[in-house]
Amino acid sequence: MAKLLFVTDLYYQAKGARVYYEEDLFLTSQLRKDFQVVICHPKDTEMFEKDFDLIVFRNAGPVINFKDQYQSFRHRVVANQLKTYNSFNGKGDMDGKDYLIELTKNGFPVIPTINSLDDLKNLPDVETYIIKPKDGADSIGFEFVHKSELDTKIDANEKNMLVQPFINFEYEVSFYFIDKEFQYALYAPDKSKRWELKEYIPTKQDLQFAERFIEWNNLDWGIERVDACLTKEDQLLLVEHEDLNPYLSLSLLPPKVCDSFVETFKKSLIKALELSQHEKILIAK
Repeated sequence: MAKLLFVTDLYYQAKGARVYYEEDLFLTSQLRKDFQVVICHPKDTEMFEKDFDLIVFRNAGPVINFKDQYQSFRHRVVANQLKTYNSFNGKGDMDGKDYLIELTKNGFPVIPTINSLDDLKNLPDVETYIIKPKDGADSIGFEFVHKSELDTKIDANEKNMLVQPFINFEYEVSFYFIDKEFQYALYAPDKSKRWELKEYIPTKQDLQFAERFIEWNNLDWGIERVDACLTKEDQLLLVEHEDLNPYLSLSLLPPKVCDSFVETFKKSLIKALELSQHEKILIAK
């Protein structure tokens, strides 16, 4: 059996009453049927990572909580040719949120985003803006700011914060993919309760929207969650592209959908293992 180092923080307390550890305990219980699995906290990976065939980076919480360890881990992935799941060549949240600025510049359907007040003219003129750190997640550092206070909140020389217009959207919806293949979608009918989710049946246009970002990201393998909001003008806009450790809300899925996801996840892990082994052979040659 292949050996998996399953990286998660079983103690992380997420906002919105989400219980991350329950999801990962369920996933590891399913993976143990086909793999040897060891659970590891994200701060402790260095002492174990070379002894495993694949490092599965799951619900480790926002990396802002262990920023130095995460950057060191990313360095070792390259330096020691560690094999990870997801593959660490994504362009989304695994590298921070600079991609929102680039997508804005390139005309993608995304909430307009800047990181300098010099570019404020490129955003819609609204009364309220949202600021948040580039390496934040789970609403850490998230703040609503009146336009008259922006210059007191954003240092002209500090590029670590993002600025977005506040958008009064209808609801948020998330699209979940494994290896670029759509799995399911969930949405929050009550936008004030982001994590009270229900199954969402996407239209062809919805999937085309989400798949555009999946193709843009171009991971070798892994799970991705495309988070979007529907505006009052009936337009989907990207909120974030979570390609590091997306929470999956598996407990909210119908049993058949959940079972299908788990089986597809296992097949994807096997694919990653096989491709990793092929890479090792090529390197040896």
